Amino acid sequence: MRVLHVYKTYYPDSVGGIEQVIRQLARGLQVLGVESRVLTMSPSADPAWIDRPEARVQRFKSSLDLASTPMSWSAWKGMSQALEWADVVHYQFPWPFADVLDWRRENRRPAVVTYQSDVVRQRLLNHVYRPLMTGFLRRADAVVATSPQYLASSPVLRDLGRPVDIVPNGVDEATLPACSPQELERWRGELGEGFMLFVGVLRYYKGVDQLIRASLACDAPIVIAGSGPGESTLRALAAELGAHRVRFLGEVSEGCKAALLQLARAFVFPSNLRSEAFGMSLVEAAIFGKPLVTCEIGTGTSFVNLHEQTGFVVPPNDPASLSRAMTQLWESSELAQRMGRGARERYEELMTAERMARNYLAIYERCLHPSPLGNS
Repeated sequence: MRVLHVYKTYYPDSVGGIEQVIRQLARGLQVLGVESRVLTMSPSADPAWIDRPEARVQRFKSSLDLASTPMSWSAWKGMSQALEWADVVHYQFPWPFADVLDWRRENRRPAVVTYQSDVVRQRLLNHVYRPLMTGFLRRADAVVATSPQYLASSPVLRDLGRPVDIVPNGVDEATLPACSPQELERWRGELGEGFMLFVGVLRYYKGVDQLIRASLACDAPIVIAGSGPGESTLRALAAELGAHRVRFLGEVSEGCKAALLQLARAFVFPSNLRSEAFGMSLVEAAIFGKPLVTCEIGTGTSFVNLHEQTGFVVPPNDPASLSRAMTQLWESSELAQRMGRGARERYEELMTAERMARNYLAIYERCLHPSPLGNS
């Protein structure tokens, strides 16, 4: 079987959660005998083709970017040729230009759409986009949500009027970075052990400002690893509040991230808006057996993290509740270890790349060979 994965960005131009999902899925499918290609946009598209271990990547130069939606006339022309190669097309949503590209399919190949997130920020444009989006989702042979929570909370999926599959995003433990003993000892000497850890891009929806405020009522040291558009504002907030327990590391290497995950007491991910649709960083922390602290925003973060089993789920924008959750894990290593084991067990049960790949392969097969009774 040949699967064409379609998304607006991919390695090496961009490293993000959905890129990680495609990579993990292509690797998992490879083991099952499925060949993958990725069709994507690139600022330069030079070279146009890149051979990666998980897939061959075809890059088209983006000619216009509107509201974080790269578009390309060359991709429109090249989509037909890409479709000739594929048995199944797998789109990652949202990327509105993919809805347009799908017109080239003309039902020649089955299409699967993984609905990773609602369109959250572009509310005005969303009114214009909605008819295109609805047609795209209804044309697809299968639509997949990544968690029951997102399916239940998304108005688009609720109103779609068709069955929606659920396949959680997954990670292959073997793809996680390793750190050398020297690097581990270096960070142990610099930071100690048992701190609360946040790792991620410092964006508007990550809730890191709430984490800084929560640190004022918690004795645990807090390490923030990552950079992004909100970094200078967050550093200024920490200085203004006198949040001396908070340590900013800036952007860190993959080896450093592995060391931090080993040394941390717990992983804190206080995202407070639905733009945080799943949280691949949570899955990585669960692999390391760390208890999780998240906020209830009606998305996949509350699928990865089950309250009082794998960690704590607290109300968003509530520094006091966030502080109490961190304090419990800081004061009881036994509680932290028990919840960390729960997080690891949940990962093994539901969020491995192997499980994700097998679930998608079953959906591909169903779309290629639909039931004569029409049951899908």
